[in-house]
Amino acid sequence: MRILVTEDDEDLLLAVAVSLRGGGLAVDVAADLAGADEALAVNSYDCAVFDRVLPDGDALVYVRERRRAGLRVPVLFLTALDSVAHRVEGLRTGDDYLVKPFAMDELVVRVRGLCRRREISRPAVLRHADVELDPGAREVRRAGVLLSLTRREFLVLELLLANAGRPVTRDELFRHAWDELVRPATNVLDVLVGQLRRKLRTPPLIETVRNVGYRIG
Repeated sequence: MRILVTEDDEDLLLAVAVSLRGGGLAVDVAADLAGADEALAVNSYDCAVFDRVLPDGDALVYVRERRRAGLRVPVLFLTALDSVAHRVEGLRTGDDYLVKPFAMDELVVRVRGLCRRREISRPAVLRHADVELDPGAREVRRAGVLLSLTRREFLVLELLLANAGRPVTRDELFRHAWDELVRPATNVLDVLVGQLRRKLRTPPLIETVRNVGYRIG
C-alpha cells in the first residue's frame, strides 16, 4: 500500500512517515499542495493524508476541487481545527478527519482502513493471456496456479499488466513499487524482473525494451 503524506511541519511529517512505514506502508511526502499535486499526477496512491492548513492553501479546498476533477483516492485530514463544524466540513469533503494531537497508532489504523476501502473499489482482476492478477486479494495466478510473489514483484507485475501492450519506463516502475525517498541500486529492478520471469515460467511474458524499461506484449 502506498500513501502520500502532505504536512509542512518537518518534525510531524517525519514522525508520521516513520509510523506509517513501521506499519508496513510505503510513504511519499510533500510539504505543500504544489508538491502533493505533482505527486498525485504521476503516482497511484491507496490513501492521501493532508494537513488541513498548508503554506499554499487550505487542503480541504484543494481536495474538493480535485474530487470534482475525478480524484478518487481516499483522503484523511490532520488538523488542529476541532470544532464540530470543521469536522463535519472535513468529512463531507474527505473520508476521515483526525484532530491534533493524535496517537500515531490510531493514525496507522485509520489509514489502513481507508486503504482497504480503496482496495474494495479497485477494478476487477487484471488479465493477460493466462495470467490473472487480483489487486484486492493481492493474488497472481498463471494457468490457474497461484504464484508466490513478493510485494514489489506484485507491484511491478501489476503496473505492467495495467499497461499491457506499451513499454513501462524504469522510472514509472520505481515510482510504483518503491518509496520515493528510497532510490534502489541501479540493477535492483533488473534483478527483480529476472526473479519475476522465473516465477511466471514459460512462455515468456515480460519483454525488455532497450533504453526504456519493460513491456508485456
